[in-house]
Amino acid sequence: MYETVSAAFQKHFGHPHTVAAYAPGRVEVLGNHTDYNEGYVLSAAINFGTYFLVGPSSDTTCRLVAGDLMAEVTFEVGSPAPVSENTWANYVIGVVAGLQAQGQTPTGFNAMFLGNIPLGAGLSSSAALEICSGLALAALYGMQVDPLDMARIGQQAEHTYAGVKCGLLDQVSSLFGQANALVMTDFRSLEVQTLPMGEDAAFLMCNTKAKHALVDGEYNERREHCEAAAAYFKSALDHPVSALRDVSMSEWQAHAASMDPMTAKRAAHPIGETGRVLAGRALLDRGDLEGFGALMFESHASSVDYFENSCTELDTIVNAARKIPGVLGARLSGGGFGGSVVALVHPRDAETVAHAIKIAFTRTHGHPCEISVITPSAGAHVLDARL
Repeated sequence: MYETVSAAFQKHFGHPHTVAAYAPGRVEVLGNHTDYNEGYVLSAAINFGTYFLVGPSSDTTCRLVAGDLMAEVTFEVGSPAPVSENTWANYVIGVVAGLQAQGQTPTGFNAMFLGNIPLGAGLSSSAALEICSGLALAALYGMQVDPLDMARIGQQAEHTYAGVKCGLLDQVSSLFGQANALVMTDFRSLEVQTLPMGEDAAFLMCNTKAKHALVDGEYNERREHCEAAAAYFKSALDHPVSALRDVSMSEWQAHAASMDPMTAKRAAHPIGETGRVLAGRALLDRGDLEGFGALMFESHASSVDYFENSCTELDTIVNAARKIPGVLGARLSGGGFGGSVVALVHPRDAETVAHAIKIAFTRTHGHPCEISVITPSAGAHVLDARL
């Protein structure tokens, strides 16, 4: 893919790139919608990602090309404003705006990106684009940006330019991933640790092809309910509460009847998820993959019952997975409302499980889902800089 986009860059712009960066997508393994509730998440950078190639222009014009579509968006480097057409460009335009708070951007640029993360699959192609563009442009302009600051720049681009109030999970996972390990992030302190998975674990990415559009308000509505619940518990409990991370399930059970019903229902999911992540870490430390997988099934049930961010296609896969020998756990991954299921299996069972899931999905929906083996992989990095 890198050779493909390098050749396309040369042909389109008439000169080679000077900087290239790569950023992977991510799979969320446990801890759904806990990032903006200051909780914990277990995730992994994956073996699908995006390349961003860039070189300086001779003036202040920025030319940005999507390598798969060969569609181009232009803007002035000094006035990075959202666009209403080819809105994929907004993720990069937002990153440019964020970098300008870090240093000078004296010239425009010519840039092209190309990735293989399935769009709408819940694997965060948007964050991968934000991070690889951020790393490449920072190198182009000679900026030294702390990784967490780079994650925040990507997040702000998503908030301000794409209209999605995401947490930092996607950007942090893309930046801090390591091969054959999960990333555990504390989204209060932003402490990041890596946890080895061992050789007897593999993940299947089961893409339903059901498109999830988080910008339509569903994601933002869930976040507003969580913030309202945190405000309620801050006044109702006799200990400090700044986010739902500070609330236990027993406290939720004691107060749920006194809350707005929908707010209480939504809050139960991230509260339970934070507890499941902590329990999951302990199970991984003991090498208990079956226990960890059981938590993944519990997580999906909570998405269905409380957060209502699943859909028929996702539920078909998880329900089938519960009955297939060799599946240790399965749950939706990412914001929800479509996208992908992540299933934990023993590597020896991956092919048999994938075949069984495809049969079950086709029987219900009339077409197969796409299934790939996910390998926890290295995080984002600059891979070529000829400055």
